[in-house]
Amino acid sequence: MRASVSARILLVDQHDAASEALAHLLSESGHAPLRLDANAAAGHSASAELALILVAAGSSAASAASADATAAIELVRRLRAAPGLAGIPLIAVAAEGDPAFPFAQAYAAGAIDVLSSPVLPAALRAKIDFLIEARQAATRQRQSDNELRDARARLEITLAAAELATWTWDVSADSVTADAAMARLFNVPPEVAAGGPVQHYLNAIHPDDLVHTTAHIDAALASGQSYDVEYRVRGSDGLYHHVIARGQLVSHQAGAGQHLRGVVIDITRQKQAEARLGASEERYRTLFDSLDTGVCIIEVLFEGETAYDYRFIELNPAFVKHTGLVDAVGKTVLELVPGHDSHWFSLYGQVATSGEPVRLIDEARAMGRWFDVYATRVGGPGSRLVAVLFTDISERVAADAELRRLAADLSEADRRKTEFLATLAHELRNPLAPIRSGLQVMRLNGSDTRVAARVQDIMDRQLDHLVALVDDLLDVARITRGRIALKPEWTSVQQVVADAVETSRPLIEASGHQLRVDLPTEPLALYADPTRVRQILNNLLNNAARYTPQGGRISLAARQEGADLLLSVTDNGIGIAPDQLAAVFDMFTQVGRSAHRSGGLGIGLSLVRSLAEQHGGSVGAASAGLDKGSVFSVRLPLAPPGAPAAAPARADAPDAGAEAALRVMVVDDNVDAAATLAELLGLIGHEAAVANDGAAALAMAARLRPQVMLLDIGMPGMDGYQLARALRQDGRHAGVLLVALTGWGSGEDRARSRAAGFDLHLTKPVDLAAVSGLMAEHAQRLARALA
Repeated sequence: MRASVSARILLVDQHDAASEALAHLLSESGHAPLRLDANAAAGHSASAELALILVAAGSSAASAASADATAAIELVRRLRAAPGLAGIPLIAVAAEGDPAFPFAQAYAAGAIDVLSSPVLPAALRAKIDFLIEARQAATRQRQSDNELRDARARLEITLAAAELATWTWDVSADSVTADAAMARLFNVPPEVAAGGPVQHYLNAIHPDDLVHTTAHIDAALASGQSYDVEYRVRGSDGLYHHVIARGQLVSHQAGAGQHLRGVVIDITRQKQAEARLGASEERYRTLFDSLDTGVCIIEVLFEGETAYDYRFIELNPAFVKHTGLVDAVGKTVLELVPGHDSHWFSLYGQVATSGEPVRLIDEARAMGRWFDVYATRVGGPGSRLVAVLFTDISERVAADAELRRLAADLSEADRRKTEFLATLAHELRNPLAPIRSGLQVMRLNGSDTRVAARVQDIMDRQLDHLVALVDDLLDVARITRGRIALKPEWTSVQQVVADAVETSRPLIEASGHQLRVDLPTEPLALYADPTRVRQILNNLLNNAARYTPQGGRISLAARQEGADLLLSVTDNGIGIAPDQLAAVFDMFTQVGRSAHRSGGLGIGLSLVRSLAEQHGGSVGAASAGLDKGSVFSVRLPLAPPGAPAAAPARADAPDAGAEAALRVMVVDDNVDAAATLAELLGLIGHEAAVANDGAAALAMAARLRPQVMLLDIGMPGMDGYQLARALRQDGRHAGVLLVALTGWGSGEDRARSRAAGFDLHLTKPVDLAAVSGLMAEHAQRLARALA
């Protein structure tokens, strides 16, 4: 008969006849015996198939020699202690005919059973089958227990990771059984968690959440349905936790006990994360809305692989300020700006497909704006969303362009100024050369009155030219500083034109030009500053004379056009290139191709424009091109707003020849200037004395008691202002006429001299006629005072 269970059995024997019989019995029973001696068995490492150990004590014949009971017991003990055989059942087989075998010692040594020899086959098989099945059952139980522990551990880990707590409520017995997580979450002691009233758990719920929580539970008990409720509960850490509780009624039959089972999920971290996310979103939104930079999220639209448009998804408030586009969300840029530049589509399409951000400054011509743009993709590959941060820099671009233009203008102005200074030096040398030569002629041949007279005429003309140059420079300075003052009066147009022609005629005739003047046949009155109008005409006539080749034709015409006077000067000279017409009235601009050949400072036409505009008029220039002559025109209002209805009466100038001799002092640190002016005053009949500084002047005035004092302003030490104040504070000089002589002649300069006590203000070089006239007027005042 074969055993029901087959196993691997370790047989430890003495290799005697009894052991051979025992091995044969095991084989017949279907087992696989492994026979080892005592030493080999003690060192054996059991395999998984080894199910039983049999220790044979030996036959009675051999027991006296080496296999007595004591040796067998010791062998059992050794095998039981062997590390490789631990846990394997061990049966000892007593020697045949050994009634004194120590069974108790065998059990104590580790045997689970002791068989007596001869062993009955049926008994051996039954013992072996039972032990093997028991061991296999124990093995299965251990595996099951291990698996259960593993499953429970995994469940606990899962519940802990998911922050889940489980519970069961026996409603009838009011007993809640909860796990450790539930106990911690609701701060209940372990003994209550093992089975306690539900009130312990309700006490932990936040008072504001208790009513609606219990309402959900009661509804579930009444309906048999599950419930799901969110509330706050105070945990063992003393803090409130946000939880979601879900429960299901297990039994809802009449008379049956009700059990509510469920889970509680701690969502505190989720709530905190949501709060952080909300705060982050709020910060993002605040930043998004508060940025002065325009921000938009766009979706780039593709046709195949080509971007052809983009749609606005999200915008910040500054978007409208920088683009001028309103209600743009959900619309494409081509809907809002038809004809929008296509290169913007390509740009944003590249950002969306490559994921590479870009920064650039470019123009959106269809919008009429320049933008500074930073664009980056939103999301990973495949996203078509692009975030764009941008600023409208149109004003900055325009300002940069204006700066570049101004820099170019400044460079051009600097170039013109350099040319002007070179020209000024040239123009000043031109009259100085004949003046110096004339002085040398007079020194060498001063006795010849005809030569002297001719040289004096030349020197007078050159000196007048020098004075005109300086006057023009001063006028430019006054106009630039806005300090030139017009002295308008009703004057005859015919007379102003005649005076201007008379002044320019020597230059015109010296060049051999023909001059034609066309004037209205009827008298024509103009309310303007006659001196400045003559200055305008002189500049135009002199330019025409300079820039017309020898023997040319010049015409001056004046006619009324409506309420305006139109003055025009036409010549057949060198003409003006078309690209120079716009600049001819600019400061330091030379007309024509060779300024050095023709002369002039390049400021005359600028003066013409400024003076005309101050009168409320305008200027213009025309030319058919180089070598085709030119026409300069000036338009002035005949009677500008505010002009008086009639011309004021003009007093006759005093007779210079009727003046009486006066005591005059000339005070100037320029010794030559003071001496020559005193000499002139002596030639016209006055007594003139000279002082070259303020202190000497005070001492001389106290001694001479002058009636007129001509004082230079810019003297070292005591200047003219200080000297004038000192004279006014001295009662002995109360009636003296103080006249300022200076190169400064602006309105501000004149006001300052009046404040210092001067009666009159003359600019250098002084005209003899003007000096003679003021002397005559003062002499008449003195005579009237004595009458």
